[in-house]
Amino acid sequence: MLLTIDIGNSNTVLGVFRGEELIANWRLTTARAQTVDEYGVLTRNLFSLAGLNQEMITGVMISSVVPPMNWTLAEMSRVYLGKKALFVEPGVKTGMAVLVDNPMEVGADRIVNGVAAFHQFGGPCIVVDFGTAITFDVISAKCEYVGGVIAPGLGISSEALFTRAARLPRVEIKDPGKVIGTNTVTHMQAGLYYGWVDLVDGMLTRIKAELKEEAAVVATGGQARLVARGSKHIQHVEEFLTLTGLRLIWEKNQHPEGHGHHAEPPVAAPQAASKRVPR
Repeated sequence: MLLTIDIGNSNTVLGVFRGEELIANWRLTTARAQTVDEYGVLTRNLFSLAGLNQEMITGVMISSVVPPMNWTLAEMSRVYLGKKALFVEPGVKTGMAVLVDNPMEVGADRIVNGVAAFHQFGGPCIVVDFGTAITFDVISAKCEYVGGVIAPGLGISSEALFTRAARLPRVEIKDPGKVIGTNTVTHMQAGLYYGWVDLVDGMLTRIKAELKEEAAVVATGGQARLVARGSKHIQHVEEFLTLTGLRLIWEKNQHPEGHGHHAEPPVAAPQAASKRVPR
């Protein structure tokens, strides 16, 4: 079994694969102050509750955009799982060229998402990831990362309204059903929801115009399904896109003859598209 870990600014997502099947997953708050032992005990408890034996873990694959946590998770893997964790970093095979001014600036999770999206839908494709920030990542027909966009996320925007405006409450981010609200809560919900749907669609319209060719659009992350329902461009929602990408990169970095782990065909082979997001 393979343990995959995606360390984000707000959440850390763990997934366990048996072959290509994701058999367990957990979403945790990213806790920078937790120790190796705390993460070790937490991981052991999660495995126990899911009925999994952590001794069956054959590898650990990690992507991280929070450098202070890298050592902690690497040590947790070594001490509690007896495995050396593989991080998505320079020198790791991804099968994807990164064609930007400084490849080191691109978050590991964005590369991982691109690998998974290309594997599932072919190229060109666009990944929209709804995290602390909303990121747009563009992958070419040749499996090249050609660039992207970063915008503030819904969560931090909502929190900014609450903390910086004395009379505005903290509200649930949802579709209020109409743009013209009749009270403060629906005013804010309309601004957040429709504002971000239009931001996403506007950005995707501009990206497609620059690409000058049709591209599959896949969304992932916390508010992906919510925004996709109102979007004209988002075609697919893949909740575990990053975990799938980590599995693909792990398999690409294993020797076929080594450790009893079988390499998968190159990630460039697109699979059949998933069902369109219901409106």
